[in-house]
Amino acid sequence: MLAGRDSENNEELVKQAGKDELVLHTKAPGSPFVNIKLKAGEKIGEKDIKEAALFCAKYSQAWKKAKIKKDVAIHIFKGKDIFKARDMKTGTFGVKRFKETAAKKEDIENCEKHG
Repeated sequence: MLAGRDSENNEELVKQAGKDELVLHTKAPGSPFVNIKLKAGEKIGEKDIKEAALFCAKYSQAWKKAKIKKDVAIHIFKGKDIFKARDMKTGTFGVKRFKETAAKKEDIENCEKHG
């Protein structure tokens, strides 16, 4: 799993994501992009997706700046569904198709307690 640290790093991360690899980002702006890397013939399990979603949520602005902590909506998409328009700023992308899940408040808090 790879994750971006800032807008420039997110830009690099998205560019290297394989067309069939999963990428995650919070529904709201201000989170790392997280890319789950695949080996040839490998399938991504639900546990991998949950861990990536928790990481994405934990380091998002939606979580860090929330006055009242709650579940964080996460979008999951493939590398081939990401696009970049000329007028989009660094670290910003559009997505053609995505699935939505939620990183649960209790799971994010538990993740914070245990590192």
